[in-house]
Amino acid sequence: MVTNSNILLFLALLPVILILIYIYKKDKVEKEPWGLIIKLLVFGAISCIPASFMESFVDHMGPQFPVGSLGYAVTMAFLSAALCEEICKFGFLWLGSWRHPEFGYRFDGIVYGVATALGFAALENVLYVFQFGFETAIIRAVMAVPLHAFCGLFMGIFYGAAKKASIDGKSSLKYFVLALIVPMMIHGIYDTLAFMADPTASIILFAFVIAMYIVSIIWVRRFSRDDWKSGFYPETQPLSAGAGGNRAAGMDPAGAKGYSYGSNYGRQTAMSHPHPGQVHEGKIILVCPYCRHGMRVPAGLGKIRVQCPHCKNEFVETT
Repeated sequence: MVTNSNILLFLALLPVILILIYIYKKDKVEKEPWGLIIKLLVFGAISCIPASFMESFVDHMGPQFPVGSLGYAVTMAFLSAALCEEICKFGFLWLGSWRHPEFGYRFDGIVYGVATALGFAALENVLYVFQFGFETAIIRAVMAVPLHAFCGLFMGIFYGAAKKASIDGKSSLKYFVLALIVPMMIHGIYDTLAFMADPTASIILFAFVIAMYIVSIIWVRRFSRDDWKSGFYPETQPLSAGAGGNRAAGMDPAGAKGYSYGSNYGRQTAMSHPHPGQVHEGKIILVCPYCRHGMRVPAGLGKIRVQCPHCKNEFVETT
């Protein structure tokens, strides 16, 4: 029997599910396991608890302004909601994924960031919808829940950059800072406009959300398209020996002279050497038509434009 409570629960969770499916489908290379995604959803929901305590503290200790004023809106938006919530989400994102072995591509950071943010949004949305009803469910489905996803997206972009920098032996600090500051700014601007009791602010808020939809979709598509080039570890990179590599060790067993798998691939046994054009461990071996160097890219991406890491020429291949 379908009850009003079941309908409200469905409406509260539906935007979370739809956004998560969209992001999951955009992860074109080595999709993340659902176990990890669900874990981060739970972690995101749990992050609501410390965030609520932090917000209560800030609300009590912070400056007091009349409700509906600009001072009230900015204080509540940036010092209370944005600061506390994004710090807590980031902490649980890091705790649940930073050292996970599946974290191997830039887009993985986006998946993790959005999943954590949606976990937070799911619990928050259920509480609001059950308290205020159907109309709130509709409004929050197109406004508040996507807002958390926007924040999770940009947190994930810089979180992935921080992971790559860490693996490359570089400082991750600036990316960690950006992973916090950018979502806080997005969240703060949204809440400032929402807290102001002004029709003009409501119009600006609606325009801001539409702009964030457009920007977010563009960035998701960009990172999804280029994800195969952004692997963190040597085995995910194009197979080119470069200036000092041992090319003989990776020579095609079929005898294609001039073709090299490169030193990174040399760690594999001779029995596992694939031929050009062969799919091996989910990746296809391509040969640059200009310099005959080899590289491997994820299979199944369709027609892609590839830049050879050795001679820098571009060519089009079907994977």
